[in-house]
Amino acid sequence: MRSIQVKTIVEAVKELCMQANYDLPVDIFNALQSGKEKEISPVGQAILEDICQNAQLATTERMPICQDTGTAVVFVKIGQEVYIEGGLLKDAINEGVRQGYKEGYLRKSIVENPLYRKNTGDNTPAIIHYEIVEGDQLEIMVCPKGGGSENMSRIYMLKPSQGIEGVKAAVMETVELAGPNACLPMVVGIGIGGNFEMSTLLAKKALTREVGTHNRDERMRELEEELFEMINRTGIGPQGLGGKITAIAVNIEDYPCHIASMPLAINIGCHVNRHKSIKL
Repeated sequence: MRSIQVKTIVEAVKELCMQANYDLPVDIFNALQSGKEKEISPVGQAILEDICQNAQLATTERMPICQDTGTAVVFVKIGQEVYIEGGLLKDAINEGVRQGYKEGYLRKSIVENPLYRKNTGDNTPAIIHYEIVEGDQLEIMVCPKGGGSENMSRIYMLKPSQGIEGVKAAVMETVELAGPNACLPMVVGIGIGGNFEMSTLLAKKALTREVGTHNRDERMRELEEELFEMINRTGIGPQGLGGKITAIAVNIEDYPCHIASMPLAINIGCHVNRHKSIKL
C-alpha cells in the first residue's frame, strides 16, 4: 500500500488547471500547423495562422489560450494499492481547481444551480470521473471544457438496424448543426455502445486521445478515417468561414451494449481541446 498526501494532490491539480489553460497540447498544435499547410482557403489559412500564434503567445505570456477556461473535467485513475491520506480525494481535487483558477487568473464559469445561475466564484465543483486500476499510482488528467463546443454535442439512441449508416448520418448532422459555434477546426469525440450514460463518457474520453492515433479495432479505425474525410468535405472550414480543415481528428471509443440498443454520443471539442495529466 502506498500513501499519497492530499496536499500533493491539491498542488498537482492546481498546476494542471493552469498548464492546461496556458499550453496547447503538442499533438493539437502540430495538427493545426499541418492543417494550415493543407488549407486551400486564404481566409482559412489566415485563421489557422492566428490560432497558432495565439497558442504560442499563451504559452510565452502564461495567459489562457481562450477566455472560456471551461468546466474542470477531471479523469482519475486510482491504483488499488493507493491510500489517500489527509482527507477525501474529491475534496482535494476541488481545492486544487479552486486554487488553480484563482492563482492562474482563469475565468470562473460554474453556477451552483442550472436554473438559478448564481456563480460559485471559484469554478468548482469539478466533474470527476474515477477508475480503479492496478498498481500504486494515481493518474490525474484535467480537461477544461468550454461551453461553446460542449453545447454543440449530442446523444442519439439509435436502433441497431440503423447500423453504420445511421452512425454516419448522426455524426454529420451534429457537425453541420454545430457549424461555426464549436470554434473550428474541431476534434470529434464519438462514443458508441454501453448505455445512455456510458456512451457520453466514452465520447468525452475520446477527446483526450492523441491526434493521429486510432481505435484498435480496424473496423472502427476505418470508420474514423471515413468520417474525418466526410467532415472535411463539408466546406465549413476554420471558424466556419469556409475551407478544407473543419476537423483535425475524429476519435471513436466503443463498448459492448444491449441487443436492443445502439447508443451514440458525439462530444465536440473546439480547436484548443485542452488536457494535461500527471502521475503521482
